[in-house]
Amino acid sequence: MHIAVNTRFLLPGDKLEGIGRFTFETLQRLVRQHPEHTFHFLFDREFDKRYLFGPNVVPHVLSPPARHPFLYVLWFEVAVAAWLLRFRPAVFLSPDGYTTLNTSVPRVTVIHDLAFEHFPQDIGTLQRWYYHFFVPRFARASARVVAVSEATRQDLIQTYQIPADRIRVVYNAADDHFQPQPPQVQQDTRDRFSAGKPYFLFVGALQPRKNLVNLLRAFDLFKARTGSPAKLLIVGRTAWQAGPIFEVYRELQHRRDVHLTGRVTDVELVQLYAAALAAAYVPYFEGFGIPIIEAQACGCPVITSNCSSLPEVAGGAAQLVDPFSVESIAEGLVLVHGSATRRQELVCLGHENTKRFSWDQSAARLWQVLLEVAEK
Repeated sequence: MHIAVNTRFLLPGDKLEGIGRFTFETLQRLVRQHPEHTFHFLFDREFDKRYLFGPNVVPHVLSPPARHPFLYVLWFEVAVAAWLLRFRPAVFLSPDGYTTLNTSVPRVTVIHDLAFEHFPQDIGTLQRWYYHFFVPRFARASARVVAVSEATRQDLIQTYQIPADRIRVVYNAADDHFQPQPPQVQQDTRDRFSAGKPYFLFVGALQPRKNLVNLLRAFDLFKARTGSPAKLLIVGRTAWQAGPIFEVYRELQHRRDVHLTGRVTDVELVQLYAAALAAAYVPYFEGFGIPIIEAQACGCPVITSNCSSLPEVAGGAAQLVDPFSVESIAEGLVLVHGSATRRQELVCLGHENTKRFSWDQSAARLWQVLLEVAEK
């Protein structure tokens, strides 16, 4: 069987984030577990050869590079559609939420969230136009839609009226290298990143939906109430519309206790989770929320939001707060900081929760969806 895959998010270098990570982890397993099938990877630029996971992968570079709404249309509706017409694979898998309308090849499309429907102000005008016009059409044109959480599945049903029997849930997971670290490694990490002090940790791109404005204000309130030496480390790249985040940062009374590290290595990220007082991850909308289970896998207590997919992913193993309330977030920080018993409880519950997720299981579920469509 020949399977075409949109692999635009397998970017050169170490630039994989949520969607790219899902693509990487599931595809490498599908390729290696099914050597009898041929996978055609469709890139929109020169690719890193490490993404050719086996001899049964055939790479294709289709122009133009699709990094702008107008170019999305050209790439998917012209270049990809022409390739599908020529090669006629059994199924076209798109892990990044986009596909083509201009084909009769059955499609499986992974949709990670519908945040743009609920918070359209968080993205630019052209992006918003593209998403609002195409994504519902992509979902309706796909033989199967894959949602990364039950919350996203329900959102697809309610927002786009996609029949429930056409949607399958395939979770994300934490990579195997996310593990608790020895006490000495934890102390060395604190010495390096927080001057030896305890710290809360945020991991994610700096963009509006991650709710850093409210987290920063809540941390300032936490500091004022407790006088704690604890710091806040913010790990991640600066993404879009990050201006208000830096404006609030500059206004903080306790700005010196907030450290923006930018990107860190995979090894450093594991160490940062393992040594943290708690992970503070409070977006106001999320399709899954990988940092929750990464933190839990490293033995780190989690404070997260009480909305969208986040309680589902946390599985009762997190301190839930209202992301729209600075007071609620601050109360969560104070509670977890002040109670070693609560932190230990969250660590134990988190350890059990992470057993629900594995990339092997996710790849197996995705494979079943592909077979279901190809054999229909």
